[in-house]
Amino acid sequence: MTLTQLEIFSLVAELQGFTSAAHRLGISQSAVSHAIKALEQELGVELFRRHQTRVEPSDIGEQLLGRARAMLGLANTLQQEAADARGMKCGTLRIGSFGPTASNHLLPTLLNHFRRAYPGIEVHVDEGPDRQVIQWLDERRVDVGFVVLDQERFDTVAVFEDQLVVLIPVGHPLAARAALPLQALCDDPFILTEAGSSELVMRLFNTARLQPKVRYRCAQLLSTLEAVSRGDGLSIVAQASLPTLDDPRYVVRALSPPVPRRIGLAILDRRQSSPATLAFIALAQRLQHTETQR
Repeated sequence: MTLTQLEIFSLVAELQGFTSAAHRLGISQSAVSHAIKALEQELGVELFRRHQTRVEPSDIGEQLLGRARAMLGLANTLQQEAADARGMKCGTLRIGSFGPTASNHLLPTLLNHFRRAYPGIEVHVDEGPDRQVIQWLDERRVDVGFVVLDQERFDTVAVFEDQLVVLIPVGHPLAARAALPLQALCDDPFILTEAGSSELVMRLFNTARLQPKVRYRCAQLLSTLEAVSRGDGLSIVAQASLPTLDDPRYVVRALSPPVPRRIGLAILDRRQSSPATLAFIALAQRLQHTETQR
């Protein structure tokens, strides 16, 4: 069993295809098939179920996938520690990001500073809903991920704080008020943005023993903004996720009482994290401290 075989196995499982994995790795499909067959023969199990247009891990394959990713992660850490001794001149950093707050507001500045400090580190960024970033962390698909705090099962550091705000169509009676309690949002249709802080929003209502009339579930913030602008309903979103330019079709109002939202970076285990991962977190903390001092 080799690390190359485990890398191919992990990638085929992630992409659900031998051809896709071959393209990503820059090798032939036959080489991918040969590596998987050799690994299956060595382990004595079938790692994948083959379908007409895709493959998926078998039950035992799914069980072994987590182990394989853990081994690859440890191997990457060893390589990173060796690179660190040479001045961190090479290596890979995989980042999980979600929504406009992390991907548009925080990540560009962080990556700009990180690439200048460590030009030899290859950075990969995967974007998805916040729940998916947590799944990627659990499955070791990413080294570090942006999360909405608190996340007790991970090692986390806070890097940013904003607040939740209410989006209201222009002309709506509630638009005349400067701040709104949750109770005031339960009479109109409610638009829930699945990507970002949907769990935090629903937890707020549940804690207050209130039930919003969820009529729309939008996968992207842009869809939520358009729905509110059409007058389809009200919504609650993170202030930092909103576009920098004001839109005349909707208004933004504070919640009463205010509801802060903290964003952090999460890793599975600091003791097993690569130097590149720890350097990225340390950089985020320094930038956050600098911003706080202003």
